[in-house]
Amino acid sequence: MRAIQLTGLALFILGFGLFLASFFMADYKISRSDFDKIVGHEGKVEGILTFTPEIVDTEYSTNFGFVGTIQKGINTYNRQQMMLFALKESEINLLISELGPPPYTFSLEMLNYIYPKINTSTIFKRRKMEEYGSWLEGRKYDSREGLKKDLMSVANTINDYGIISEVGIDRYKARDIRYEATKLASHGPIKSSPGLFLALCYLLPIIGAMMYLLPKTKLDGPAGIKNNGIFQSVLKNKGWLGIMLGSFLIVFYIILYFFPEYMTEWIIMVDPVSQLLKNSDASRFFLYGFIYTLCILVMGVRMFIKYRHSKYQIMRTISVMFFQTAFAFLIPEILLRLNQPYFDFKNIWPLDYDFFFDNELNQLISSGSLGIFMLGWGIALIIIAVPVFVYFFGKRWYCSWVCGCGGLAETLGDPFRQLSDKSLKAWKIERWMIHAVLAFSVVMTGGVLYTYWSGNSWLGVIDSYTLREVYGAYIGAGFAGVVGTGFYPLMGNRVWCRFGCPLAAYLGIVQRFKSRFRITTNGGQCISCGNCSTYCEMGIDVRWYAQRGQNIVRSSCVGCGVCSSVCPRGVLNLENRDEEGRFGQPILIGNDSIKVEA
Repeated sequence: MRAIQLTGLALFILGFGLFLASFFMADYKISRSDFDKIVGHEGKVEGILTFTPEIVDTEYSTNFGFVGTIQKGINTYNRQQMMLFALKESEINLLISELGPPPYTFSLEMLNYIYPKINTSTIFKRRKMEEYGSWLEGRKYDSREGLKKDLMSVANTINDYGIISEVGIDRYKARDIRYEATKLASHGPIKSSPGLFLALCYLLPIIGAMMYLLPKTKLDGPAGIKNNGIFQSVLKNKGWLGIMLGSFLIVFYIILYFFPEYMTEWIIMVDPVSQLLKNSDASRFFLYGFIYTLCILVMGVRMFIKYRHSKYQIMRTISVMFFQTAFAFLIPEILLRLNQPYFDFKNIWPLDYDFFFDNELNQLISSGSLGIFMLGWGIALIIIAVPVFVYFFGKRWYCSWVCGCGGLAETLGDPFRQLSDKSLKAWKIERWMIHAVLAFSVVMTGGVLYTYWSGNSWLGVIDSYTLREVYGAYIGAGFAGVVGTGFYPLMGNRVWCRFGCPLAAYLGIVQRFKSRFRITTNGGQCISCGNCSTYCEMGIDVRWYAQRGQNIVRSSCVGCGVCSSVCPRGVLNLENRDEEGRFGQPILIGNDSIKVEA
């Protein structure tokens, strides 16, 4: 058995090592015609290639060199456009100098003096001043300084946002150009044989993981949770291996969200799977969904082995594996193959924070009856399903049985659940942070809907587009992805769910004040071993409640049931109250006749 495990570990390391090495297994060269298609604007292509002609028809041995050259060309082109189209203070001073005695009434016609429609530059400047400065029309000023201040404010806004977005290459377009050009320019063994590398880089680690995990049913002896030596583990207790794993996850997420052009070989590798499901090449988020699903499936097998004495844990693991594979991965991709909107039927606002974005709403509304159904389904989940299901079953119905974030935390993150901070300080931070994120998501969504209905993005001094950009970058990508998963080996497996998930906050509010779900305790049987608190992934000091015989009503509890599973005395049970406040039949979590080793 040990030999099988060692062989499995070797296969896993070999496959994962090949996966990392594939990062460097390509050269890059793009033709002029392909670069034209990617940029999509002949004038901009000419402008970029004027400064960096070496972008096309030049062989690069690394994507770093190729991407760097493209970005250099874009930056130089943008600087040139800024010099040509930027609104200057000298132009505003010239306008001010021609004014007569006060009071001054501003009119857009005054712009004819400094921006006559004689060339591309002045036409652009005049149009942008009319677009951004229409609010100045008819305003009266007692001094030239007041008028100049407002004109410069408009000019600076145009310089900051209006020029690059229209006549340059903005950062979103630049990112798309870098990614698409790198993927198209790639040539090498992976581009030639993606199926072979898909098998080597994914099947080898999966087979290796199964060879390592399955013999544990024999080596571990009788069924029961084995946590022997967990606090001496270099992986599971913030040792060097855990820090390396956390660092890899953090770097992976940063590249995925902000620099996808550097993972094009990994994306090309899964093109065959993408072609099979949706009849098109893979994107970075297809790669992410593919890896995400595989992690839940493989680590789900580990959950079956570790918690094989508990029917509840087995059913819960089957549930998250099913919902991730079917609802979060397969169905949305197949919908794209059928020319329907991409839609995850289990994702709920505000976790699905872009559900009410204008592009999402327009796509659903324009997709006919199915799109309207999807829109209605999403709204019904928010206002009907959440309160009803939480009332009967607590937030565990979603957080521990359905949610993809919870599914990854409960499978891939299970080895790190003991690292969650149980201190009172952590609890205070948790309450402030998670409810602050919920409030931010509500304000952001309100601004998005206001813009969608009114066409105006400004709510006083707040720009709704800035709000959604900040939320998406810092909460949706940074917190939920980089920190939420990358910090598994450092802070436990529910960092995002505990400190940042706005849907968890919404579910928790309902659970705390209007739910029949509770974890009940039998304090008379508690021996204060501390297993329950140690392995609570949400940082709840369960022993404190158990010693006092108090039911656990914390809004953060996701009802995973592990506290009950690791209890050697059967002190804890997941139960639902009836309408008269009486508790019903307890849910079987563990078996107190089975030895649970700390």
